[in-house]
Amino acid sequence: MEKINYPLLCYELQDDMLLGILVGTDIEAMAKDLSSLKKTLHAYLQKQYKKFDEFPPMDIEQPRLKEIEVKVRPTYRFRSSAYPLPEAVKVKLPVIFGQVEEGHYECHLPHFRDSFYYYDEKQFDALVQHTALNLLNQVTPERLYRILRYPKPSLHTVSLKVNYERDYYWDDFEFKQEHELLNQLAERFPLQRSLRRQMSALPDAAWQREQAVSDAVNKIVTTRANVLIVGPPGSGKSAVLRQAMKQIHSQSRKQQLGYTFWRILPQRITASSKYLGEWEEKCEALIQELSLANGIAWVENIIRLIQSGGEGPEDSLGAFMMNFLRQGKLQMIGEASPQELESMRGLLPGFAEAFQVVKLEELKEQDIMAILEQFAQYSAQQLRIEVPDDARQLMYRLLKRYYPYESFPGKAVRFLGQCINQARHQSAATIGKAAVLSEFIQQTGLPELFLRDEMQLDTKALRGFFEQRIIGQPDAVDKMCSVVKIYKAGINNPKKPIVSMLFAGPTGVGKTASAKAISEYFFGKGKQKSPLIRIDMSEFQHPEQITSLIGAGRQAGKLAQGVRERPFSVLLLDEVEKASPVIFDLLLNLLDEGLMVDAYGRETNFRNTIIVMTSNLGASSRPSVGFGGKMPTEATYRSAIERHFRPEFVNRIDELVFFRPLDSEDILQITEKELGELHQREGFSKRGIELEFTPALQAHIAQVGFDERYGARPLQRAIEDYIVMPAAQWMLAHPKVKDCRLQIDLDEQRQARFKTKPQT
Repeated sequence: MEKINYPLLCYELQDDMLLGILVGTDIEAMAKDLSSLKKTLHAYLQKQYKKFDEFPPMDIEQPRLKEIEVKVRPTYRFRSSAYPLPEAVKVKLPVIFGQVEEGHYECHLPHFRDSFYYYDEKQFDALVQHTALNLLNQVTPERLYRILRYPKPSLHTVSLKVNYERDYYWDDFEFKQEHELLNQLAERFPLQRSLRRQMSALPDAAWQREQAVSDAVNKIVTTRANVLIVGPPGSGKSAVLRQAMKQIHSQSRKQQLGYTFWRILPQRITASSKYLGEWEEKCEALIQELSLANGIAWVENIIRLIQSGGEGPEDSLGAFMMNFLRQGKLQMIGEASPQELESMRGLLPGFAEAFQVVKLEELKEQDIMAILEQFAQYSAQQLRIEVPDDARQLMYRLLKRYYPYESFPGKAVRFLGQCINQARHQSAATIGKAAVLSEFIQQTGLPELFLRDEMQLDTKALRGFFEQRIIGQPDAVDKMCSVVKIYKAGINNPKKPIVSMLFAGPTGVGKTASAKAISEYFFGKGKQKSPLIRIDMSEFQHPEQITSLIGAGRQAGKLAQGVRERPFSVLLLDEVEKASPVIFDLLLNLLDEGLMVDAYGRETNFRNTIIVMTSNLGASSRPSVGFGGKMPTEATYRSAIERHFRPEFVNRIDELVFFRPLDSEDILQITEKELGELHQREGFSKRGIELEFTPALQAHIAQVGFDERYGARPLQRAIEDYIVMPAAQWMLAHPKVKDCRLQIDLDEQRQARFKTKPQT
């Protein structure tokens, strides 16, 4: 008999709670102290060894613990797109390493169940940094922040006596040798049973989807079919697939059927190939090894198989595997949305026909509430966090109205998990309605006014909000107020964007300012990023430029990427009339249904966006200064718009908003507003300097900052030239002046003059 010493990584979560991770395995356990923890893990290892003749391999002779620091940017991933957060964070990770045999070393990263070998101790630092960075770049920001919350670990050992001469050990050794490529390009699921108690907020369960799980198990095992779980986003496809695999794995061990599941990432196959034809060879070898291992290929995002490999679907990984699937030489399971399935049928029909479909239907309200209740019970029992019924009801109502394009239970489970994580972070014992509202506001940017039916809309305050930001355009203010009232009443069409508007009028009269104002009112609460997505449509004047707007192949376009990253936003399409007519055909469906689906079935939803298009059509008929002609009217702008755009495009726009030219009083008001915003600049606020502008200065800025052709656009330049630059020079010349009131006036040469006063 020989003794294996397993490294045990311990975290003291509380005074009477110790988390232990058995390094090199997927086994975790919790106990009140170190002695109890070691006994629990030793008993489990011994039981598995006696019952199944199995034990996890561990070759490190004298394991050591080291904490490394890695700098990484948390990144959200949605299908094939990545959205990094603005700031990087420093993550401390424990690594267990040591010598395996003379000249060979091994390093484990316990948080990722990953390890690597190295042959020179000098390579250790570079290799562990590289490996850790790659692994961290693949995790969600939520998991990354969970890793950050772990306390400082300690290293211990758990021993197990084994007989190395038993046949099962050599079988396992041969298995690893025979399936070298499979182990390299795929991940086995599940590796083995464990006692792990996950740190995630919610369990991995497929409640209310038991029939779908049973159907999937029957098709996979009984008929040995290729199975595709099909359902809309959030319907529970991944949960059904994982539960089916768990059931099959459990049956396989009890009945000694020998089924194994291997998670395959298509990009891994192609990324590891260097020359033409190499990925085909690897793919064929992979299929052969799967057959020897009685393996079933598990591909989560199965449409990636026809996106990877060659230049098109016909020479992709999916096309190469198609004959193997048809002949029964390869068994595969995966998941897809209905749109992705239709795209596969169009792009590569034979590949889609090789699968039997398990379709997930929409759940009824009582089933959804039952799932939320089960999760709430789990949270109360395991995490000691209560989720009352009224909070769950509010959660359901908000998600149903504001996330209509996602399905239950996925969106509810995900949102509840975020609420629980937030409660754990704040050490709260209950998630009430206030916490649900706070989390929802944080995610969407919507004000509380829209989320609470009992809150009344103050029409006077509403109009004041827009009049303060949109000067000299009473008609535009009326339109903005109408949009808010319709949305507050909940009678906007949920199958279209919230509203689509075309702002028409001369340049510099407030069209862009109006778009910013409505984005701030609708989606400006609690968001770190601006809720305004601005796209200059003059960049898309040629038909071939449409790919950079909507995307091509695996690359998301400017339009899709912005809205996927910020689904609650205002989409500003500036100077829309300059775009190619092909773009207008694309916008027809977007304005009508609020959806955009690319060739691979990837859907971008615009139903929580406000679409604002701006145009200068009709403004060119404005008369020259001094000729006494009439200014363009609303009819002039409408006529120019109807001549330029096709009738079906104009008819899909909800509101045409016409902006009139600004007069001198409007320019003076805008000047006062812009000057008032100078107080917020960092240089003034840090030194405690309040600004005061004389009426003469304001009148002069308004005069030089207005142009008949460009409206108020030159105003910012005038403020920079006449105030900001002289103020900067004055502040540099008076570095000790702080906490005062700075009056800015004009001298005889029309230059800025500064005078300090005590603060009021």
